[in-house]
Formats: sequence, structure tokens, C-alpha cells
Amino acid sequence: MAARNSEIRPIVKLRSTAGTGYTYVTRKNRRNDPDRMVLRKYDPIVRKHVDFREER
Repeated sequence: MAARNSEIRPIVKLRSTAGTGYTYVTRKNRRNDPDRMVLRKYDPIVRKHVDFREER
């Protein structure tokens, strides 16, 4: 059962577009979001909200 869940919701890294190298780790639903995810989150290194893009 757990193996099936990890296929649908893989763990992805979100890397800051500010170039600081800061990352968040989250899960996404592959059925609802087949494309790469982009979220606007806080980057503590530059002390701003910036876009974080999914990397593989």
C-alpha cells in the first residue's frame, strides 16, 4: 500500500530561483500536477518571497 502511495505522490525538491541554493522538500500529486511545480515561498537567505521551482 505504501509503495503505491509513493508512486502517486513522489518527493520533490523545490530550489530557489534567487540563486541562493536554498531548497524545500515536499510531495506532489502526480495526477493533478504532471508538470513541474512552481511555488512562491520564503527564502531566508535573501529574506524575501521568491519562486521555487521543482528540480529532478
